[in-house]
Amino acid sequence: MNFEWGWSTPSSDTLVGPIAPDKHSPVASQYRRGTMYCLRGEPELSKAEEARRHARRQKVIQMNEKLLEMEGDPDLQFLLQGGDLLKVLSPSWKKTRYFRLMEDCKTMWRESKKTFKDSKTCECCRPSYPAAFSLDEISAVRMGRHSEGLRKNTEDQVEGRCFSIMFKGRRKNLDLIASSEEEAKRWVSSLEKVVSSRKDLNRQQKTEHWIFSCLRKADKNKDDKMSQSELKNFLRLINVEVDDDYAEMLFQKCDKSKSGYLAGEEIKHFYDLLTHRKEIEVIYGEFAKTTGFMSAQNLVDFIMEQQREKATLADAHSIIQKHEPDENAKENKLLSKDGFLMYLHHPEAMVLNPDHREVHQDMSRPLNQYFISSSHNTYLMEDQLRGPSSTEAYIRALLKGCRCVELDVWDGSDDEPEIYHGYTLTSKILFKDAIKSIKEYAFKTSDYPVILSLENHCSVEQQEVMAHHMSSILGGALITSPLGDGMPTDFPSPEELKGKFLIKGKRLNKLEASFAPEAAAADDTDVTEEDESNNEDEEDEQKEEEKRKAKKKLKLAKELSDMVVYCKSVHFHGFEDAKRNLSFYEMSSFKEKKAMTLAEESANSYIHHNVDKLSRIYPGGSRTDSSNYNPVPLWNAGCQIVALNFQTACTDMDVNQGRFLVNGKSGYILKPAFMRDVATEFDPITLTRGDWLKHKTLHVMVISAQQLPKVNKKKSSIVDPLVKVQVYGVPADVAEKETIAIENNGFNPAWNESFQLDVYVPELALVRFAVEDHDSTSDNEFVGQYTLPFNSLKMGYRHVPLLNKNGDVLPSAGLFVHIMVVDAE
Repeated sequence: MNFEWGWSTPSSDTLVGPIAPDKHSPVASQYRRGTMYCLRGEPELSKAEEARRHARRQKVIQMNEKLLEMEGDPDLQFLLQGGDLLKVLSPSWKKTRYFRLMEDCKTMWRESKKTFKDSKTCECCRPSYPAAFSLDEISAVRMGRHSEGLRKNTEDQVEGRCFSIMFKGRRKNLDLIASSEEEAKRWVSSLEKVVSSRKDLNRQQKTEHWIFSCLRKADKNKDDKMSQSELKNFLRLINVEVDDDYAEMLFQKCDKSKSGYLAGEEIKHFYDLLTHRKEIEVIYGEFAKTTGFMSAQNLVDFIMEQQREKATLADAHSIIQKHEPDENAKENKLLSKDGFLMYLHHPEAMVLNPDHREVHQDMSRPLNQYFISSSHNTYLMEDQLRGPSSTEAYIRALLKGCRCVELDVWDGSDDEPEIYHGYTLTSKILFKDAIKSIKEYAFKTSDYPVILSLENHCSVEQQEVMAHHMSSILGGALITSPLGDGMPTDFPSPEELKGKFLIKGKRLNKLEASFAPEAAAADDTDVTEEDESNNEDEEDEQKEEEKRKAKKKLKLAKELSDMVVYCKSVHFHGFEDAKRNLSFYEMSSFKEKKAMTLAEESANSYIHHNVDKLSRIYPGGSRTDSSNYNPVPLWNAGCQIVALNFQTACTDMDVNQGRFLVNGKSGYILKPAFMRDVATEFDPITLTRGDWLKHKTLHVMVISAQQLPKVNKKKSSIVDPLVKVQVYGVPADVAEKETIAIENNGFNPAWNESFQLDVYVPELALVRFAVEDHDSTSDNEFVGQYTLPFNSLKMGYRHVPLLNKNGDVLPSAGLFVHIMVVDAE
């Protein structure tokens, strides 16, 4: 469709019935004067409103032209034209495929041929099948043979012609070879430019782009017109189901020419009706006191009264200049309804405190005073029995802000150590390739230190190779001796360790020995081999395994031993033993079952242990599917390195991502002061009075959602969404509230339901907004979620972005809520 009128209003929309909030709710008062109605009762637009919408359209058209430079940008034109590339799957499978960017400037299209099983169909009659992926799925485009697939499946001489498209989530890389080095560079630079321009689009612009592409897709005969059947098809595409009568009513309302189809201005009118947000109109109307507009003072009143933020007239003028699309309104320092919605969609005005997006905590405290984002079996892409091992798994974890990665290292062929899950069918990768990938991607997301947790099963000879690879590849970034002069008495800080790597592993002797020349050499000392693979489901099996492990000794190479400075692995023999006999840098790893028991039965002792020492927790060996455990009880006990399977999408990973969402996604979160105090009396299980007890009441009104994705890709499938508001934290704070389900509407469902939740230890609490597709006969299906620390919530009217199951942002989807936090005492 050639919609010359361009994009329309920033769309987060609702077709709703009357609002009926609890009149006693502290967040309901703003609705008492207004009522929302569905489109059946929508009045005709005034001339002034039409003029404002026209100005808005022109502004958005200019904005999109500036962002994408549709007509003249050579890189965009190159992608739109496309070309042949060699797709690489194995040394013998390299086939030519035609790639190009589709007209929506969002989707890459690939032509491939699939053979029919029907042998009677001749080759020339077999059809081509299109395959596509969205630019929003791309995490990076890499020039050269840097992917694992290209290194294995191509020769050195094609280095300059190779490039890889890396995807978010579990999707495999797309490894490609161009016809020349210049063409490869052109593909990479063009893709990077267009992907970057899409990232620069805000949420409402992405929504407009998405709806525009759905309009194009619904126009089956490409006549730039929309019939009634195409209109209903379009509604299904955007995840809303309406009955025939309502579709006909919408169609007739817009078909002013009575021609039997919509075109031009009629499509504009339909779009404006569809994307009209009555709840925004009600809120705006409460504060727009200047001839239908918000003045700067009106905006200050809104920000201070509803959003509970300080604001000056200068702040309001800045917001108007930044977000108002109507030049006349801007000149008069007024904010229109469209400008108000654009402001509410801006990241600065959303639910996450913008100050917490950056590093805002004290990063000069000792390393053990932080929660550290940590991964288990980092090399695995899937399960730990048969799943593939890959350097890509390290890259993905590091790009998500992970600061502690695990390497299970075994003797390999050709004297090269390998990484894989021992005694299983997982594939293998070279240790040196993993270290190279870690070096390249360690500090892309965060500058703060990365801990390499070694599970070492190698012979002395291959341990020496390991030490050589780490020394030569990581160079000066690898910590091989304590910072400063003399024997340290405490950990350095994340700030002091910026850009550095620490090794966690076995050490032949105590660190103090390296400062005592008279100390005897310990080159021949045995250490107990570290092994995390045993099954702990049965107590007897665990005891038997520990007996076997006690006899299992490992010779340790001095070169590798000397690289362990601040994270020496030792066995745990109780809190009293650790207090008496262990130095600050000697740390233990705990299976989840043991750790959970300690966290439940000896929480205060565990917290005291973690004031002085580091603790690492890892999933039990019975989790062969690489499932996860709930990390919250371990954080509540002060454990710093709570390692999860990053490759497994689940609620536990959502919560982990939420914990480390703030502080610049640095992977380090400063523990509350009461968890750093050597005399702390805090016990998360049995709460007593103390600095930690700050009873708050959280009031949440779930108002509406916008552009929820389909769970089932079938054309006729429409979600029945409901929203859960969940609190994670100490046991007294754990709670969940749930809205009703809205039938057959994923585009603009509205709930207007209010909830109240008590939070006693806000510094440890997290809030999760989850959207599910209701199913009365089976478990609900996941749609999207967003988790953030309780103390990072912004009050007032806020949009909540939604993340998919892999933790990536759903470009257009979101919730609209009202939040209020009040002191309960």
